[in-house]
Amino acid sequence: MVTTSLPDLPKPRLLDQVRAAIRARHYSRRTEKSYIGWIRRYILYQKKRHPIEMGEKEVGEYLTYLATSRRVSASTQTQALSALLFLYRHVLDKELGELKGVVRAKPTRRLPVVLSPEEVYRLMRELDGTNRLLAMLLYGSGMRLMECMRLRVKDIDFAMNQIVVRAGKGNKDRVTILPGVIREELRGRIDAVRRLHERDVSAGAGWVELPMAIEHKWPTAAREIGWQWVFPASRTYVDSSTGRRRRHHIHESVLQRAIKEASRRARIDKPVSCHALRHTFATDLLEHGYDIRTVQELLGHTDVSTTMIYTHVLKRGAAGVRSPADGLYLPRDLKAGRA
Repeated sequence: MVTTSLPDLPKPRLLDQVRAAIRARHYSRRTEKSYIGWIRRYILYQKKRHPIEMGEKEVGEYLTYLATSRRVSASTQTQALSALLFLYRHVLDKELGELKGVVRAKPTRRLPVVLSPEEVYRLMRELDGTNRLLAMLLYGSGMRLMECMRLRVKDIDFAMNQIVVRAGKGNKDRVTILPGVIREELRGRIDAVRRLHERDVSAGAGWVELPMAIEHKWPTAAREIGWQWVFPASRTYVDSSTGRRRRHHIHESVLQRAIKEASRRARIDKPVSCHALRHTFATDLLEHGYDIRTVQELLGHTDVSTTMIYTHVLKRGAAGVRSPADGLYLPRDLKAGRA
């Protein structure tokens, strides 16, 4: 009996191994992109040496470089460390020892940007169409930008007046508010998505990306209306792995640019971003007397201390304290700034 040996297959490249390890653990696409970026920059910083040849000393040098030369924030340095720990632990099967002598970036505490009701009104007035609907969802439900972009038709519960946020930060599901002011507009949006999906199916398309192994469990789910994006992109694309014509959700940069332009036209001097609308949602709820635990659940915070930051920006001045100068009697000429 003649046996033939199979040829040795080429070993996957390091970054391809990292991608495979990340996807096997169901990390988000953003985490994958971030980790790959940090690992690539680490290798370039070390003159393209292979990480298996390096260890605690080289990782410590790179983290110190980030803190001293690049002057990154503490959270950015921690993210870089997490990426390198993942590389050594899950890809190279090598545990890093104690990282001695690493210069740590100094933690900073920043207060969130919060808009007043009048500023929110001016901002919304400068938006229209899909961008206005998305902005109202961010402000009215407290969702993060990507949570809003990734909404599917089945996640909008009109009967219960709620939105189910799937696989949010930390891969956790939660329930938040469906703002009544955009309820009918959102119904119209879903009707439009339904008509668009029917046209796509008729044209031989109509597929959508599904999370994890759902496509293997329910092969027809990718073409069902419930799994379609609430905010689909204007164009379709062909998925390279399946050959199916899909439609992705609109890119987050579309809304980010629209918010920036709208804030400029509205003459809002604060650094307005999509996340500022989430901050404003939380602060407004606390202003209206809702308890902090309720706000924590709606925002999806793991620790209530994260939610506590909004108590420092309530619209009653710093910590709600009235300035003693406001109760001081001054002659009219002093109030006007004249000696």
